[in-house]
Amino acid sequence: MTPPQRPHRPQRPSSGAKSSQTAAAPEDASPKLHDRISARVPVKRIFAGESSNYFLLLGTTLFLVIFGLVMVLSSSSVESYAADEGFFGSFLRQGLFALIGIPLMLIASRAPTRFWKRWAFPGLILGAVLQLLVFVPGIGLGYGGNQNWIQIGTFSAQPSEFLKIAVIVWVAWVLSTKQDMLGDWRQVVLPVLPVAGVAIGLVLVGNDLGTASIMLLIVFACLLFAGVRLKFLSIGVLAVIAGAVLFATTSSSRTSRIDIWLNGCSDVDYLDSCWQIDQAYWALAGGGLFGRGLGNSISKRGWLPHADNDYIFAIIGEELGLIGAIVVLLLFVVLAISFIRIIRTTNDSFVRIATAGVMVWTVGQAFVNFAVVLGVLPVLGVPLPLISTGGSALIATLLAIGIVLSFARSEHRAAGSSPRPSDAAGASAGTRSAASPTASPTAAPTQTAADRSRMLAANRARGRR
Repeated sequence: MTPPQRPHRPQRPSSGAKSSQTAAAPEDASPKLHDRISARVPVKRIFAGESSNYFLLLGTTLFLVIFGLVMVLSSSSVESYAADEGFFGSFLRQGLFALIGIPLMLIASRAPTRFWKRWAFPGLILGAVLQLLVFVPGIGLGYGGNQNWIQIGTFSAQPSEFLKIAVIVWVAWVLSTKQDMLGDWRQVVLPVLPVAGVAIGLVLVGNDLGTASIMLLIVFACLLFAGVRLKFLSIGVLAVIAGAVLFATTSSSRTSRIDIWLNGCSDVDYLDSCWQIDQAYWALAGGGLFGRGLGNSISKRGWLPHADNDYIFAIIGEELGLIGAIVVLLLFVVLAISFIRIIRTTNDSFVRIATAGVMVWTVGQAFVNFAVVLGVLPVLGVPLPLISTGGSALIATLLAIGIVLSFARSEHRAAGSSPRPSDAAGASAGTRSAASPTASPTAAPTQTAADRSRMLAANRARGRR
């Protein structure tokens, strides 16, 4: 009788076969693993965090826009109702402009720096053509003695606001290409003075002295941050002062404003020239330390002209008090700090010059508006950026800030793509270890003092991010 046979069991592979299968497994799986990695990397890059400068500028801008919408609603509700537009007429228009400007700003922030360099000259031509339309009969529109608007049907716009962007980008592009020749005054005057002078002259022909003054400040800031010698700039400042005095004496309205600023008001021209100034003073004084409360302004009820535009800061002081006015001032200081941080972190002269121009436009114009409302400067008719009502000014300002955001984003991407010093040191040490036949796989690579210094600097930089 034969013993029962045991069931046949599959034999285990030998150690050699096991090692060969194990070695073949990663080779077969490597294409799939490579596909997964290659599919994840672009998504990671798309959703990678931006720099702190980017978010500081973006967050401050959005907060100012939202705050501006609240103050436009508060300061314009009575006048809108009196004009049969309802309490929300001006607010809804300004909100529509914000809904156009904010996406436009975000789209502009995605453009690379080379895009703005490529379109610098075509943008300047387009801005000049738009500004020329204000002198075309049937299209140009005059308001408050200024011929600085265009109107086609129900659509109206102020082309000089977009001309500011064109001048900033073009001047930054020209000066960035002449960084090694700025010591020669001809290299500065010949390209910049004729073009910038024509652009500012087109605005002056329309009698808009306030906008022309801001454009002069913008060009001066671009020249200063480009590295032009101070003696050249001082000569230009003296020439501008002489031209401003000459231009101011050609108009009785401008002469009256300067005389009131220097000598005070008189009973003769009180209603024509001093009413708005005194009402702004009374609004600020009535606010006290904590204000009357949001929406409780008295001056906006027909007493203060342009309460939602040039003199909205007076309504802020009346409703939110001295504390609210100081908070608004500090918000523009934070905006200036965000611009300066972007300027300090870039090595591109074009980025530095263009960012300085946008900074002077937004922050400088804001402080000019503060000075006018407080009586430190004569009345110039410039709105408060990002807060005052006005569609062209809001959209153009948001577009300019979007250009600066694109600079911050491009600089952050360039810094993130470059190898860190510690990584480079580790890679070179690993290469040396692999090349040495006697090197132990577990032995730490020799680290020099220079390698340690670079590693500590990289860690500090990574911590600041």
